[in-house]
Amino acid sequence: MSLIFFGTPHFAVPSLQALISIQEDVALVVTQPDKLKGRGHVLASPPVKELASAHGIDVIQPSKIRSGEFYQILREISPEFIIAVAYGKILPEAVLGIPAAGCINVHGSLLPKYRGAAPVQWALINGEKITGVTTIMMDSGMDTGDMLMHAEIEIQDADNSETLAGKLAHLGARTLVETIEKIRSGAVRPVPQPGGATYAPPLRKEDGRIDWKRSAEELLHFVKGMYPWPSAFSYINNEMIKIIRVKTLPGAGLPGRIEKASGGQLVVGTGRGLLLIEELQPHSRRIMTAGAFLSGRRLKEGYETFS
Repeated sequence: MSLIFFGTPHFAVPSLQALISIQEDVALVVTQPDKLKGRGHVLASPPVKELASAHGIDVIQPSKIRSGEFYQILREISPEFIIAVAYGKILPEAVLGIPAAGCINVHGSLLPKYRGAAPVQWALINGEKITGVTTIMMDSGMDTGDMLMHAEIEIQDADNSETLAGKLAHLGARTLVETIEKIRSGAVRPVPQPGGATYAPPLRKEDGRIDWKRSAEELLHFVKGMYPWPSAFSYINNEMIKIIRVKTLPGAGLPGRIEKASGGQLVVGTGRGLLLIEELQPHSRRIMTAGAFLSGRRLKEGYETFS
C-alpha cells in the first residue's frame, strides 16, 4: 500500500529519504509553497520538494489544505499511512480520517514535553540534558496524539539548535521506519500521553534579544537555542550584534557591561557570572571571532555596555 508524506524543512528530509531507501511506495509529497529567500528575493523550493522531485515523486504545494478538492486528491490515492514530519500546519480531521492505518507524526521532543513548533530550540534554552523524538498517531490537537515510540539522545555541550536538529532529524527517520514496521507486525500499539505536558511556542525575531540580567549559565543556553534563527542579539552604540558562540566564566560584573575587551577576549557581565563571547556577527557582516571584532573597535572596558 502507498504512503502520503507531509513535510517541508530540512528536518523532514531524512525521514522522506529513509522511506525512499526502504522502497516504500511514497505516492505523493505535500509540502509548503515555494518562498522568496535571501536579499535577492529568489524563489526557493522547500528541501522536501527538492528531494521528492529528484526521485520522481509527485509533489503538491497547496496554499490551503482545508478544501474538498485537496481532500479528494488524497482519497483517490487511498494510502495506508499519512506521514507528517515538520509540515508546518495542523492537519484537519478530514485528512486524518483518510489513511487506512492512520497518520503518523515524528516530533522532535520526548512528548509530552515540548509540544509545539520549536521543541529543539526550547529544549536547549531551558538547559535540558536529554531530548529525543517521539512518533505519535496524530489527532486534531497540537502534538497530543497517542504515542507509538520514542528514542532519546544526549545533548552535547557543543550543540546548538542547528546541530541538535540535524541529529534529531536522523534519529526521527530511524524511529519512523521502526514504527511503521512494528505497527504492521502488531508489535506496537498507541498509548495515551501522560500528564505534565509542556509547550514550545514558535520563536519570533524579537525573542532573540538578550536580557543581560539573566545568569551567564542561562545566557549560554539561550545563545545555543537561538542559533541559527532568530539568533541571540544585543546592541552596542546603537549597532545590533548577533551573539553566536559563548562560554561562561567565573567572576562578577554589571549586567551587559564590557568587563574585558583586550587580548582577543570580549567578556561581558551578567546577572550572575561572566560571559566570554567567542563568535559574533555585526549587522550585515559575516560571523567573526571576538578578536577580529575588537581589532576594528575601541571599546572601553568597565564603561560601555550591551543593551
